[in-house]
Amino acid sequence: MTTATILLLLIVGLVAGVLSGLVGVGGGIIMVPAMVLFLGFTQKQAQGTSLGIMLLPVGILAVIQYYKQGYINFNYVFIISAAFVVGGFLGSKLALNLSDDKMKKVFAIVLMLVSLKMLFFDKPAKKAIEPQQNVPSQNVENKPG
Repeated sequence: MTTATILLLLIVGLVAGVLSGLVGVGGGIIMVPAMVLFLGFTQKQAQGTSLGIMLLPVGILAVIQYYKQGYINFNYVFIISAAFVVGGFLGSKLALNLSDDKMKKVFAIVLMLVSLKMLFFDKPAKKAIEPQQNVPSQNVENKPG
């Protein structure tokens, strides 16, 4: 894993954590598109990694299924998770200092920007990586794009 990849993973986790603490979103709405756009993940890799980050307790069965198909890289999960914790703290501190009216506007803007990006500016993945069949090992490196 390169230094640039680690930095991107930290940024994705931090931004998702801040937005999670700020407006209550993060997993699918922030991290999945960010991993696809900035790290070259396929949609399934991004979804699997996002689920891995949110692993306990509600997503465990979904994580197991993505893991069995080779769509989760736990090195990435752990790095983004660590940054997400810090970002969640920072975002919640910011949110608690904003009025309800401002929070509603921030939330609406985040949803609108993500929606517009996905509807009108989304590009197909460069190259889909086939999952590792029947090789559910943490050592398998599913390199993005």
